[in-house]
Amino acid sequence: MSLGFIVYASSAAFITYLSMYAFRKPFTAATYGSLKVWGVDYKIMLIFFQLAGYTVSKYLGIKFISEIHGPRRIWALCLLMLTAWLALFFFAIIPPPINAFCMFLNGLPLGLIWGLVFGYLEGRRSTEVLGAVMASSFILSSGITKSAGSYLLSEFEVSEMWMPFMTGLLFIPLLAAGLSMLNSLLAPDEEDMILRTERIPMRQDDRKVFFLTFAPGILISIIVYVGLTMFRDLRDNFAVEFWTASGHAGMPGLLMITEIPISITVLIIISLLIMMRDNRIAFYTNFLIMFAGGFILIVSTVSFSFGLMGPVFWMIVSGFSMYLPYMAYHTLYFERWIACFRVRSNAGYLMYMMDSAGYMGSMVVLLLKNFMVPDLSWMDFFIIVSMILGVVLVISSWTAFRYFRRLHYSLINEVHS
Repeated sequence: MSLGFIVYASSAAFITYLSMYAFRKPFTAATYGSLKVWGVDYKIMLIFFQLAGYTVSKYLGIKFISEIHGPRRIWALCLLMLTAWLALFFFAIIPPPINAFCMFLNGLPLGLIWGLVFGYLEGRRSTEVLGAVMASSFILSSGITKSAGSYLLSEFEVSEMWMPFMTGLLFIPLLAAGLSMLNSLLAPDEEDMILRTERIPMRQDDRKVFFLTFAPGILISIIVYVGLTMFRDLRDNFAVEFWTASGHAGMPGLLMITEIPISITVLIIISLLIMMRDNRIAFYTNFLIMFAGGFILIVSTVSFSFGLMGPVFWMIVSGFSMYLPYMAYHTLYFERWIACFRVRSNAGYLMYMMDSAGYMGSMVVLLLKNFMVPDLSWMDFFIIVSMILGVVLVISSWTAFRYFRRLHYSLINEVHS
């Protein structure tokens, strides 16, 4: 696998997914004043509706993404991105609170983008590097696109309702370039299929067999992923509120600056794992990553709570401890899971099972914050969620490691018997 291909393919995926964020996240850079609808903060309502659409798409994606293949991907990507952008147009021209439903229509197509893009990358010797570069867009793209939205608000006085649509418009040329590059990628070669197992569309019977084979491991993985997704969404969607509470209001650059060291560090760590040719060792390394992320999150959160760590540094450290296992899920975990157990399948099936549960969890947390603990500050809420996630990561990583190790040995014994 040439360096030129790695650079080209990873750039194509990164550019495409970064552009997608321009249609998804910029609206969270606005505060929408003190507007409330039926006792619910208007911004929370917008996030909830988008999450609802995103969540529904993840359930649909379990079938759609696991079955789609070939040239159908590029047409699906174009149609879905156009639909998401049009939803932002209607969000701008329809008055609140009715326009909140447009965010549901915005989230519905966007939830399928990851699986379509990753379908071009999986099953290759270089998948970890390609996936790591793509997944780093989770960290950088949110800050970049929200900063672009903030800039339109402050410097060009674009209204809060039109800002999401206009931010998307800025990124359309970049999106077109990324899609064109993705469409030109060659399929995995024979050596890729030997080393990483052939990736095939999964029909209903294939999905049922896979689930029954790995059910306990899938359920444990879902628990971890739900926690990671909830924390990531809280950190992403309410970063403005966090910086305001910590005395850093009016500094849009922080939305991007704090994410750069996280992105670089995580990208390096995940990319280095391509050197692990043994799929079994690489697969079990995931559980070490989860454990380390949980431990760091607990220690850093306690330090921040007692005033031993400043808010900027804690935002960076907590982000790193969450994004490291989160990116491992998207780049390494499912890829090496399939390769380790030699199951002819695809990563899209696993990813969309996790995502469907993860985004449902994010919706529950939003409702919990708004209705159960409305008077709890965002700062305190962040701290509580961080501690819970840290504990979940530590316990679940050990439990999953023991389960998969026993399963691996039992399968070996079956073969020899």
